[in-house]
Amino acid sequence: MKFISKLFILTLCITPLIASSQTLNGKITSNGVEVPYANIVFKDSGIGVSSNESGYYKFEKLKKGYYQIIVSSLGMINKKLDIDIKDGINVIDFDLKPNVYNLDQVVVTGTKTFKRRTQSPVIVNVINSKQLENVQACNLAEGLKFQPGLRVETDCQTCNYTQLRMNGLTGGYSQILINGRAIFSPLTGLYGMEQIPTNMIDRIEVVRGGGSSLYGSSAIGGIVNVITKIPSSNNYSLGYDFSIINGDTQDKVIYGNATVISSNKNSGATFFLNNRNRGWYDHNGDNFSELPSLRDNTFGATLFLLPSKNQKLEANLGSIHEYRYGGEMIDGVPHFSMQSEERVHNILLANLDYQVNSKDGSSSFIGYLAAQKTNRTHYTGIRPEIGSSDDIIHLENPPYGTSLNTTKQAGFQINHTIEEIFGPNVLTLGSEVISDDVMDEISTYNYLVDQKVLTQGVFFQSDWELTENFNLLSGARFDKHSLLDNIVISPRLSFLYKLRKETQFRLSYSTGFRAPQAFDTDLHMAFSGGGISRIILADDLKQERSKSLSASLNYDKATEEYVYGFTFEGFYTHLKDAFYQDLSGSDSYGDIFVKRNGEGAIVKGLTIEFRANLKQKVQLESGFTLQQSLYDEAVQYSENLPLKKEFLRSPDYYGYATFSYNPNSKISFAANLVHTGAMTVLHLAGAPGQLNDEFLVSPVFNNIGLKSTYIQTFKQSEIKVEYSVGIKNLTNDFQNEFDSFKDRDSNFIYGPSLPRTIYFGLVLKSI
Repeated sequence: MKFISKLFILTLCITPLIASSQTLNGKITSNGVEVPYANIVFKDSGIGVSSNESGYYKFEKLKKGYYQIIVSSLGMINKKLDIDIKDGINVIDFDLKPNVYNLDQVVVTGTKTFKRRTQSPVIVNVINSKQLENVQACNLAEGLKFQPGLRVETDCQTCNYTQLRMNGLTGGYSQILINGRAIFSPLTGLYGMEQIPTNMIDRIEVVRGGGSSLYGSSAIGGIVNVITKIPSSNNYSLGYDFSIINGDTQDKVIYGNATVISSNKNSGATFFLNNRNRGWYDHNGDNFSELPSLRDNTFGATLFLLPSKNQKLEANLGSIHEYRYGGEMIDGVPHFSMQSEERVHNILLANLDYQVNSKDGSSSFIGYLAAQKTNRTHYTGIRPEIGSSDDIIHLENPPYGTSLNTTKQAGFQINHTIEEIFGPNVLTLGSEVISDDVMDEISTYNYLVDQKVLTQGVFFQSDWELTENFNLLSGARFDKHSLLDNIVISPRLSFLYKLRKETQFRLSYSTGFRAPQAFDTDLHMAFSGGGISRIILADDLKQERSKSLSASLNYDKATEEYVYGFTFEGFYTHLKDAFYQDLSGSDSYGDIFVKRNGEGAIVKGLTIEFRANLKQKVQLESGFTLQQSLYDEAVQYSENLPLKKEFLRSPDYYGYATFSYNPNSKISFAANLVHTGAMTVLHLAGAPGQLNDEFLVSPVFNNIGLKSTYIQTFKQSEIKVEYSVGIKNLTNDFQNEFDSFKDRDSNFIYGPSLPRTIYFGLVLKSI
């Protein structure tokens, strides 16, 4: 009897252990991206855990039965799910949807590691695909207008190349990345922002201020990281946009996306295509275009494979073909026109990333390869008087050119978290090699750029959470640039202090450099006074260095009903040996500008942001920048004008605002504004009525856009159709003072990129 009693007691003790031997584990993602530190809670018991840095979670010793689980994460919509815990190991993955307004997205650009925005010592602004849809952005250039501290300008009346200005600094001071890789080359930078269609973009991460400690040369003004769409679930979409530019010119875009995921979710692929056909547009009636004709074909894919829970292999491929023509609007080959530019681009982009994480999530290794190849044929010319001897020479040897640009990058990165001293410290060590070869030739002009650049960089970083409220980010990058004799050291130091849950104070210091090489604007030829101006590099050109300081205060208040917040950021950058263009004479083809080093320059200012969201229905975002850009000593822009300290084409104030209203799931309205203040521009002599070089102050521009969308759902067919109609530049606030005919100054362009444009859209999507 004693034996039976002991056996009964032992059984009572063991039975709960057997009943509690079940485990539950899985991964938390959002649109295919890991969601770290998400909360997974059993509703009735309150038992819960958090996912690790890689999004994995695990419960042990669970009892069998039915439960309701709630998964939540900052910036995500809560997800409830009824589950059945069975014997053994139960695996359940969760995919969370972001809120309409996501305060705490996971970003990667600021630290090269996955980090929540509110916990990042560096401010990272995010533009997601929904925001790009609301402003009807056709390409990357149109989307970047709606970010604080950023301004996209059109810099040529003939070919319409675009340039991004960040915190008052010109395009060569900012680095554009594709999936974190520096393959947006100098040649691609001329037209690339218009060549990247928005339907290939998942989101855009923007870091203002120096970033050379992580990304190398030319990250003085900031970084734009274009992250392409990644596979998340089986779906497809097909769209068509039709636009009328000022009642005259048609712009038609056909685009599509499709995603396929394997049944075990260990592999998948997403594909995109985009076709655009835009006619030329003549604003002043001289039969010379102000907007060039465009014919674009873009397609590509992103593929991923998870060999195991701790490994990920991802590949991105893209192909861009663009035909661009601007100038005299004639039928036939361009060299018969009186003045024109023709460009045919064939671009290939690719990157391959491999990541492996340790089982406990404390370490990771990332290896990557990336490349870009651009083949370009082009024509840039002015035809002499028809029938003259010069005209005969021109027709016999027209100025056609060829370009070849290859950019390659290879590198690795190791991340390791230690927690022995104070709080967790994420240590990052990496190295990369970047080569960039540019060959651009027009034999008729004896013009040749043959530039081969190799950069070898090593970087390290400590992202140390000293306390719950205080974070210290420190690091440095060491670059050996083939055009420089010495290694360039670029340190960075950032502090994050959380005054309270809703408030963060940040302070950052960084240095950076630009090598003495040809950047995008240096590869552009401009028309003026019947000639072709070119830019060459001075023989004694040396590197340009920078020191940047910024401080910001960020506040966000979030409840279930509303979200509102604001950011104040002050920035200061001092440039040493700043580059400028010196007019140094001319030859039979036109003016020659030499790129030289000046004494220095200071760029400083203040950016103010405001954002609000009410009940996931009304959303407002705005940003306004006050800034000043001055050389330490006045520089020469024209032999016939006094020297000037201020940067040209750099307004003292500019900003944007976006508004959206979603009364229900079927209807939405959106409005936006881009405000550009007055700025000093240079107008060169030569065009009809323009007898002398002169400085002018541009008018103030307010570019207003409106859009409405209606969604019709067909549940039986599992599709939905989106109908949209809208208008860009509602008041037609467009530049009116354009030069005319072939002797025009093509750089004399400073207004919005489009006049009034009405558009209609139709999108078919899977539910």
